[in-house]
Amino acid sequence: MTSNTRETERAGKTFGLYHPTIQKRISFRPVEFEEDLERLHQWHHEPHVIPFWKLNIPLDRYRKHLKSFLADSHQDLHIGMLEGIPMSYWETYWAKDDVLGKHYDWHPADQGVHLLIGPPSYLGKGYALPLLQTITRWLFRHDATQKAVAEPDIRNEKMIHIFEKCGFRFQHEIELPDKRAALMFCHREPFIENWTEGVGSIDV
Repeated sequence: MTSNTRETERAGKTFGLYHPTIQKRISFRPVEFEEDLERLHQWHHEPHVIPFWKLNIPLDRYRKHLKSFLADSHQDLHIGMLEGIPMSYWETYWAKDDVLGKHYDWHPADQGVHLLIGPPSYLGKGYALPLLQTITRWLFRHDATQKAVAEPDIRNEKMIHIFEKCGFRFQHEIELPDKRAALMFCHREPFIENWTEGVGSIDV
């Protein structure tokens, strides 16, 4: 793949907007292996991340993990940024092809999301909700997607609360291979109706 082709593909998966709630520009770009490997490895070693992601592994093992995840066609990996500064990691995926698809009656266009805030300096600042709102709105750019899904760790009460504020609703607990999770759904119509007042369209 030429550098021009790579940049074109990257640009096609880069999106963002100015969010008036936090008065900052939120943007997302695809994870780049060489650029983001050490950054993501470091974030997965942060004390607030370890209990829920369990990827505090040596760099050589994390390298294999990231290569595998980037090659997995059922998901996309994103770096979330504030004012162009990387500060979060996001996985969006097609639920039917995910392990989650074994735990509910999915629609083929259902999409899911995982997230983490990396640097501790960004915690407790009210950034997670605007970021989640933005990427959920991006998932609904796909006309066939009528439902976004999530499965945060049942112990992660703060994250469950953020999903709820975004419009996700708790369904029931499920047992996944790596955790007991809260299955949550966010339906397109009520989400779009409640799209934060004053937030403009996502630009790509």
